[in-house]
This record gives sequence, C-alpha cells and structure tokens, in this order.
Amino acid sequence: MPVDPNIQVLLDFLASAGLPPMSEGTPEAARAGFRALTVDTRDPSAVPEVDAVEDITVPGGDGARPARVYRPLVPGPLPTIVMLHGGGFVIGDLDTHDVTARTLANACNAVVVSVDYRLAPEDPWPAGVEDAIAATRWASSRLESLGGDGRLAVAGDSAGGNLSAVVAHVMRDEGVELAGQLLIYPVTDRRGSYPSHEENGTGYFLDLDTMAWFDQQYVGHLPEVDVTDPRLAPLHGDLAGLAPAVLVVAEYDPLRDDGLAYAAALSAAGVPVEVRTFEGMVHGFADMGRHSPAAQAALDETCALFRTVLHG
Repeated sequence: MPVDPNIQVLLDFLASAGLPPMSEGTPEAARAGFRALTVDTRDPSAVPEVDAVEDITVPGGDGARPARVYRPLVPGPLPTIVMLHGGGFVIGDLDTHDVTARTLANACNAVVVSVDYRLAPEDPWPAGVEDAIAATRWASSRLESLGGDGRLAVAGDSAGGNLSAVVAHVMRDEGVELAGQLLIYPVTDRRGSYPSHEENGTGYFLDLDTMAWFDQQYVGHLPEVDVTDPRLAPLHGDLAGLAPAVLVVAEYDPLRDDGLAYAAALSAAGVPVEVRTFEGMVHGFADMGRHSPAAQAALDETCALFRTVLHG
C-alpha cells in the first residue's frame, strides 16, 4: 500500500521546509532540529496523562545519568520497563521521547524508567551501551520499589532498539531473567546490506545518508570496526535463551529488513517473538500519532502485544 496519507503530508512538509539534510550539519543542529519537531510543536493538551512522573538519576557507565520514572494510571504491583530512546545514538533525550514513555506506561500497565544515555560523537560507542547496561542492572536491583513485582523488561526504538537488544544479551549472560524486550524498528546489523536500504533509502524520513552520518558519529572514532561484535550488532550474537520479544517494523523504512532479519534469527534460536510489519508506516511512526491515526493505531497494537508478553 502507499505511504499513509497523513504521514505523507508530514513528509511533504519536511521536504518543502528547505532545511539542509541532517547529514550535512552538526550534531548540535541535528539535536535542535529533532527537538523542534518532537517537542516544540507538541500540543500539551494531547500529552497522555500518567499518575506520576519523577526525574531521578541512575548509574551509568561513567557516572550518574538523568532518568525519568513514569507511573501509569493503574494500581500496582506492576512490571518495570527500562526504556532507551532512539535517535541514531546522536540525537534524542528524555523530552523527545516523553510521549512514547507515557504511552508505554499506560498501554502496557508498567512503570517506565526512561534513561538519558550518553550520545555520540562526544561519547561514542560503547558509552551508550555501558549506560544502558548499568541503568538496567540498577533497575533489576530495585524492582520492588519501582514497580512492585519481579518483572523487568527493556524497550526501545531504532537506536534504542539496538541498545535494548544488547542489554537483553547482557542480562541473560548475567543470569537476570527479563520478562520481555520491545524492539521498535531496531538497528541490529549495522553494516548489513538489505533490499529495504535501496527500496526506502530516500524520501521516507530516515534516509541512507543520515544512517551513514549516524554511523560515523557513533563508531567513526574506531580505526577498525568489528561488525560482528554483539554489543554493536546484536544479530551476530548468541540469541538462544533471550527474553520473549515483540519486534515491529515499518513498510517504508530502510531498517525494515534489518529488523525482520533479527526477528527471524530470534525465532530460529527458539526465542518467542511477535513480529509486525506496519503497512504505510515510516521510520519514527511511534511518535507520529498526533499526525496520523494509522500511526497511533500501529503504536497501540505494538503496546498491546507487549502488554500480553508482560502480563500474559
């Protein structure tokens, strides 16, 4: 099917704005532009209500990191989800993914701990990985005070999906049983070549030039990159015994086939995985509900699938 008409309006607006491509600018400009798109244009009255929001700090790989705890409009005890935001490991923060965290908390009946991990190029790989792992370890030791029961899960979109997948590997290896992992159009094979790269490489919000730019910021400091390092490309790790997964991708996303390859590999390794390809959607649809009812429906279905994983 064609791109959802409401999302196409958004794509046309962005194309007509005449702004230089992200790949031709600085990380600072990219961050400001992303906040303008996700935060500055947000209607406060449309922000989902939750029971409570608390700004805290959590351990990172090199000192404390900001985090935000969201408690949903349902009584406990509840599972806890460590959420890791997307943004190519370069952009994004607690505010850009505030609505996603609120939606996840309410729709999944869970306490969400959103983590502000370090970003490249100031703090390139593996800084963000180390922060994500440290924060999840911290949450695993405080489940009673956070959610009230023993269930712990991870969730993330795009780069955050990559970090969530990596964390799931590490937690398994450390003997911490996760209740689930929610991977929304994740990056799992950073140097793989897939048909969706060419089919969706331009014109659909995320493009190949931006992906390459993100990659340069994240790992360009390394003289040689081991593309099979599971902390960088979880597709190449041992997948047996990982937590049950919900993995969703968008039809018009260059990362579509990357995510589907990971879902297939999880299934082949015996990991329960629910997979959805949302037709007409583009990368970033999880935060496009205010623009597109179809995008909101896709996010609602995604959350319903993960709620089933968490609560049975």
